[in-house]
Amino acid sequence: MSARLTAEPARVVALQELYRAKLAEELRAARKLQPGADTVADSGDSEARVLFVKGEPGPAEVCGAAVLSGPDGRAAAKSLEALGFDPDSMFAMLARAVVPSTGDATGAGAPLPEAALRVRATAEAIDPYAIVALDPTAAIDLAAAFSVPPLRFGQPIRALGRVLLAVDGLEPSLGDPARKRRVWAQLRALKPDAPRW
Repeated sequence: MSARLTAEPARVVALQELYRAKLAEELRAARKLQPGADTVADSGDSEARVLFVKGEPGPAEVCGAAVLSGPDGRAAAKSLEALGFDPDSMFAMLARAVVPSTGDATGAGAPLPEAALRVRATAEAIDPYAIVALDPTAAIDLAAAFSVPPLRFGQPIRALGRVLLAVDGLEPSLGDPARKRRVWAQLRALKPDAPRW
């Protein structure tokens, strides 16, 4: 066996470690684009096929837990699995910083340029197949991040090689059966039909 063939696995491992270090640095740089964005930790697989973006923090995020670490995270994973995606291949971020005194997102409901920059930088680092805005504020930030018209709930569009989809509030839907059915119908527009690169 040649020395080149025996050295190949070590080279692959070294390249994987280098890639992961580069990705971690890109995600750190994305968080720095928005002051206060580091108050709530992102969560999930940084090589995910699906990036979930929350614009409005839920109770878990207000208390300092990672994004989608509560019931909404379990619902997101269950939805991905039902749609044919690997439920572990997701990454979640909170697009806006949490205001400590109120627990609200900064400037919720209105465009916020630094939130859009952060969403775009995170998407470029992770390079997912699809990006799902989980609430109306995240939909505003996602549309601004990719310079597309306002996203309509449940109607995916393609932008720069990615599928963008917005749903009308995953976390609030968990306590409202009618809204939950509506959000699920919106999520079903996401199809895992793209090739893995």
